[in-house]
Amino acid sequence: MTLDLSHYPHLAKANIPSELRQQPKQNLKLIAKELRQFLLNCVSQSSGHFASGLGTVELTVALHYVYNTPFDRIVWDVGHQAYPHKILTGRRLRMTSIRQKDGLHPFPWPPESEYDTFAVGHSSTSISAALGMAIAAEKEQKNRKVVAVIGDGAMTAGLAFEALNHAGDIAKDLVVVLNDNEMSISENVGALNSHLARLMTGSFFNSIRDGGKKILSNLPPIKEFASKAEEHLKGMVVPGTIFEELGFRYIGPIDGHDVDAMVDTLANMRKISGPQLLHIVTKKGKGYEKAEQDPIKWHAVPKFDHTTEKFPESKPGLPTFSAIFGNWLCDMAQEDKDLVAITPAMREGSGMVKFSQRFPQQYFDVAIAEQHAVTLAAGLAREGKHAVVAIYSTFLQRAYDQLIHDVAIQNLPVLFAIDRAGIVGADGPTHQGAFDISYLRCIPNMIIMTPADEAECRNMLYTGHKAAQPAAVRYPRGAGIGAVPEENMQLLEIGKARSIRQTQQKDNRVAILNFGTLYGEALKAAEKIDASLIDMRFVKPIDEQAILDAAKNHDLLVTLEDGAIAGGAGSAVSQVLHANKTLAHLLNLGLPDEFIMQGTQQEMYAELGIDAEGIVKAIQEF
Repeated sequence: MTLDLSHYPHLAKANIPSELRQQPKQNLKLIAKELRQFLLNCVSQSSGHFASGLGTVELTVALHYVYNTPFDRIVWDVGHQAYPHKILTGRRLRMTSIRQKDGLHPFPWPPESEYDTFAVGHSSTSISAALGMAIAAEKEQKNRKVVAVIGDGAMTAGLAFEALNHAGDIAKDLVVVLNDNEMSISENVGALNSHLARLMTGSFFNSIRDGGKKILSNLPPIKEFASKAEEHLKGMVVPGTIFEELGFRYIGPIDGHDVDAMVDTLANMRKISGPQLLHIVTKKGKGYEKAEQDPIKWHAVPKFDHTTEKFPESKPGLPTFSAIFGNWLCDMAQEDKDLVAITPAMREGSGMVKFSQRFPQQYFDVAIAEQHAVTLAAGLAREGKHAVVAIYSTFLQRAYDQLIHDVAIQNLPVLFAIDRAGIVGADGPTHQGAFDISYLRCIPNMIIMTPADEAECRNMLYTGHKAAQPAAVRYPRGAGIGAVPEENMQLLEIGKARSIRQTQQKDNRVAILNFGTLYGEALKAAEKIDASLIDMRFVKPIDEQAILDAAKNHDLLVTLEDGAIAGGAGSAVSQVLHANKTLAHLLNLGLPDEFIMQGTQQEMYAELGIDAEGIVKAIQEF
């Protein structure tokens, strides 16, 4: 990769925002152009999030040019749009390490930089966090400004509207930038709105507006007439009435790729107090035609040659667990007309593209609204539909109350297909699916299944779908071990483990109790030290007899799970032994009581000691 900054003469003079602010305004377009090219070169060589960052180049330049960062706070929502921010805040020469083990964090991360004001990986948190900062800034009385940047997709979550409602009510000094990359805007309308935004945020307009309010306040009939007329006009020409009703001063929409217009508008807004919302229109993948045409495909990319605009040829590999789920969903829907599948904006990631096309009447994408997804499923289940919620492990965390209150208490037969369970790799601590076993295991009425391979995953999905109570099947990102699922699905006996191999040792007999897709590593370890191996299959209800038999016939029980040890499957085994007053040596292997940083799955398995070599070493040391 070319990191020679002579190729970026203007960007080279803006390594940090204070240097950017020393540049003449007429250079900002050139800086933005070079920043976009630098981002393209970096990501094509390192892999990572791509289309979103290309769409926020001018916005990032304008924000750091106008605001006195890091003293002023910029809070990003969904951190994959923050790559340009990282480049402009002293990290450009480390960008090729992003998402790699010991490299740059994939999202804003305060321990990494003082410019990263808030850790973020999931969406819709920026306005709440920024409002908290704005309240603190008011108490501090140092004229610190706070800006939240949120996308139109993230604005669909209830958390964003809760924050808007509160912010408008208490009227703190806060700017929300709504980055709208779904709305189209013509060149003429964009230019007109940019001009109006400059005028409407200028001191002359605002002095008239504020003065007019004072005059009209003494004339109630005129005030009421003017207010109604204003709202009528807004409803016809401005898509911001809802924000005005929530107490925000709405400006826009303006062209988010016009850096000069944004600098002028933001500079004016910086002088105005109270809650304000700037609506900008951008294009994902801006400046790279392939990414503009297909921003979903180019959302996150592998290493690629940007001169040919082609991804490297991928070798035929094993189907992913997401694909196994997607195929099962289509097969199941073929025979079950009451099946309804729901996803919170994860159609592609959850393997549901084919299903959405073949069964559109049975498919619901509720956008980024995990809480709604779960309660929607509960409502469907209440009326006799067979609801399946396809959701990432860390996204289900956001709907925990709904899972308990709306599904489990009513014992509704909703199936949760939990993708990205366990170590996910490059996305780091915000996305590691470490906690789902722990937070599900304590909920009454839940069935929790941990498939060892692809074939077992398909059968567990079928078993959970047929169950008359809430059920969850957790599976990891990526492919398994190549266990080809049979076309005919089998109904598994709920709560029943299966014995894989028996030790031939007479002394120091070890039994590995495996929960989930570390099965391949467990099998290697068991064969190396001649240990028994039991595929536990179910965390809840757990096979108590299998545990007690293993304790009776072995000197050491080893539990293995790709999840948190605290409260996890190993804890369930310990509770069984304790409840049955059975003494046994027990070694729990899994994820430690800490947040796991980024790195490939295999790198992190090795570091955490849950690959075959680590399992053997832990047993020998025990």
